[in-house]
Amino acid sequence: MGSNTVFGHVVKNAGLKAPRYKMALLLLLLLALPDRRAFAQAELAGTWAPRNTEDISRDSYPVDYLGLPLNDEGRLRALSYNEAQLAMVERQCEGWPAFYVLQGPFGMKIWSDNEPVKGGVISFTIGAWEDRAPIVIWMDGRPHPSEYAEHTRGGFTTGKWEGDTLVAYTTHMKAGFLRKNGPPSSDQATMTTRFFRHGDILTVLAVVEDAAYLAEPHLITKSFQLATAPMSPVGPPCVSTFEGKRAGESVPHYLPEKNPFVDELTMMWHLPKDAVLGQVETLYPEYRKKIKATYVPLEPCKRDCGAVPPR
Repeated sequence: MGSNTVFGHVVKNAGLKAPRYKMALLLLLLLALPDRRAFAQAELAGTWAPRNTEDISRDSYPVDYLGLPLNDEGRLRALSYNEAQLAMVERQCEGWPAFYVLQGPFGMKIWSDNEPVKGGVISFTIGAWEDRAPIVIWMDGRPHPSEYAEHTRGGFTTGKWEGDTLVAYTTHMKAGFLRKNGPPSSDQATMTTRFFRHGDILTVLAVVEDAAYLAEPHLITKSFQLATAPMSPVGPPCVSTFEGKRAGESVPHYLPEKNPFVDELTMMWHLPKDAVLGQVETLYPEYRKKIKATYVPLEPCKRDCGAVPPR
């Protein structure tokens, strides 16, 4: 018995008259067609090598908050940071929040867990690194947990497809840092991530929002290229050791207005202090007009280019 005959038998038994019978038959045929949206989804599974041509985290200088939209609280916390606190036993293996996946010099290994009968994707997993937890992107429609649920380094992430773009939303991340030199992130921070694939290039855009420390959303982008060689296995787990700071001792920090590095980039590179400290207005093109009359660029390099200029 053909499919049309089966559908006709069903709707006739439902007592439908001819016009409604034809309409019902048309609707049933449309429902039987495959969902075209499924064919628009991009394949994300694979090994992705970093291109490292975009937002590589700036960690070279103690006070470099260029490109960060910090609010006053975030700036105060950042300037109090002293890297010596990483020697404390309880802070050596803290790990980094989920958005570090786009900030380190690492690639990504992505795989999917599929429903065994129909093959639908239940979740995508971005593999861990030594100091970053794995990120599981749940695709099965489950809700985010209560705000009082456990917060982890990897956070809790759900995803959905918008055309061929995967949009992921991450909550429940532990408090951490936006960069390794101290700009903070709170446990209220969220991240919306979009994965765009164009051939062998995967571009990832993350938008980090944090009402505690950011005046505006912070954007991070990074591109990856599909690789044929597998990624190196994750290194051994972090093991804390005694480095001169015992558990329970005071945390190394700088008091307000006592950070000795606050003017370093201004003196070395003539960068405006507002930009170095992550003032929001410095992120916009109009700021260039504002400083045009006062900004004094460095002399063109003629020798030892790339070396740190003398103070």
